[in-house]
Amino acid sequence: MAIAANRTELLQIADAVARDKSIDKSVVLTAMEEAMQRAAKAHYGSENEIKVEIDPKTGETHVSRYLHVVEQVENDKTEISLVDAQARNPSAMVGDIIAETLPPVDFNRINAQNAKQVIVQKVRDAERERQYDEYKDRIGEIVHGIVKRSEFGSVVVDLGRAEGVVRRDEMIPREQFRTGDRIRAYIYDVRRETRGPQIFLSRSHPQFMVRLFAQEVPEIYDGIIEIRAVARDPGSRAKIAVISKDSSIDPVGACVGMRGVRVQAVVGELQGERIDIIPWNGEAATFIVNALAPAEVSKVVLDEDTHRVEVVVPDEQLSLAIGRRGQNVRLASQLTGWQIDILTEAEESERRQKEFAQRTQLFMESLDVDETVAQLLASEGFATVEDVAYVPLNELGAVEGFDEETAQELQTRALEFIEAKNKEMDDKRKDLGVDDAVLEVEGVTPAMAVALGQHDIKSLEDLAGCATDDLLGYYESNKDKERVRVPGALEGFNLTSEDANAIIMKARVKAGWIEAPVEEEAPAEEEATEE
Repeated sequence: MAIAANRTELLQIADAVARDKSIDKSVVLTAMEEAMQRAAKAHYGSENEIKVEIDPKTGETHVSRYLHVVEQVENDKTEISLVDAQARNPSAMVGDIIAETLPPVDFNRINAQNAKQVIVQKVRDAERERQYDEYKDRIGEIVHGIVKRSEFGSVVVDLGRAEGVVRRDEMIPREQFRTGDRIRAYIYDVRRETRGPQIFLSRSHPQFMVRLFAQEVPEIYDGIIEIRAVARDPGSRAKIAVISKDSSIDPVGACVGMRGVRVQAVVGELQGERIDIIPWNGEAATFIVNALAPAEVSKVVLDEDTHRVEVVVPDEQLSLAIGRRGQNVRLASQLTGWQIDILTEAEESERRQKEFAQRTQLFMESLDVDETVAQLLASEGFATVEDVAYVPLNELGAVEGFDEETAQELQTRALEFIEAKNKEMDDKRKDLGVDDAVLEVEGVTPAMAVALGQHDIKSLEDLAGCATDDLLGYYESNKDKERVRVPGALEGFNLTSEDANAIIMKARVKAGWIEAPVEEEAPAEEEATEE
């Protein structure tokens, strides 16, 4: 049985399919041309070079066979002699292509089925490409959809012209959706895959909350208020840090809204998630204090090198600062980017007393002084014997109760202790097999050389091959996603990142890996002035 469609019906079909699938009409016509081309090849022979064209305005179908003009024909299906070609077109030359018009092919049942498969596949590919192009630029947006079905805990969402998926780990805990429910979610990734574009949605992503606030707070949408940082424990609690570019607008008040209407709209969407809105501050200590709200903070001590902060709170504020199951301090740490250690005032006082006692004992043993002198040194901020040995003599003599003679004696004893200690450490270094060249690197002390040897850094090349983290230590996440400290070889020597890097660079220069940096000469004007 032959199947055919007139020219008007052909264009109407192409229009209908293009509108239904939201793709370009030319894509449908191209698919129809390919389907007809396959049918024509099946009819006239697959060895023929056949081209089918559909006029997009009239719907008229042109079936042509292309023949290459040659001197001598070897394949009459694809070639035509120059003589025969010039009989059709006097200007034909070798290398030209002659188009021979063929009558349209009637579609029998098999041809129609094959054509349908070709058109369906082409249209499906075009639809997938359209979906990918449309949604790849919408990453970071909130979309509305209707729950279509649930698969292994994940939710498939009908977005209208595409489908998205909210995986189980991207859902808010204890949240349940049924088929037909309306849902809002955040697009965090769009991938092109063989089965079509995959649109990944999330309701637990921190940026989902940011976008919700942008919808509820006009000042955020307009850019007057900026959300600088977000930390979420989905479904339970969250903290956001906000700052206003207009000093007349309170960023916290604007986000809360009149009688809390704005923040409550976000809380309602997030299944009652408690949200702390915190003013952002460029000063780390102030920002950390704000982030630990509602707990009160007595003291903050920052360690820039390790990016840790020690926070002291009143005894009765400890549980509030830590939060249930450590939630408050964990979110504050995520928000600020600092590792936060919480101490009570009693614990901090006890620790200071312990440190004072340790320093006093150190000075009594190393300098052979009585407890009173040792306590004076400890109370004046001297922490090590090196502090006493290398401090300017007038500063040591300025300590209440010390005179110049006492200060001189203390420095002499400190230097003698250091020399004896260095001798002991040098012997230990040699026992560990640490090369003399390591000790010759500027900045490396005998005690450091021993510590390096204990970490299997024994040659100049070993030291030159180190990274700063190898010497100072670093943090990494374990399988429970908790930050764990990995100690460095010189972690206990109070070195900064610059100090550690300088030691490594000097080791590389000494090892011949790099050239020593050239010191800049004094400007000519300064030399002239000195003369």
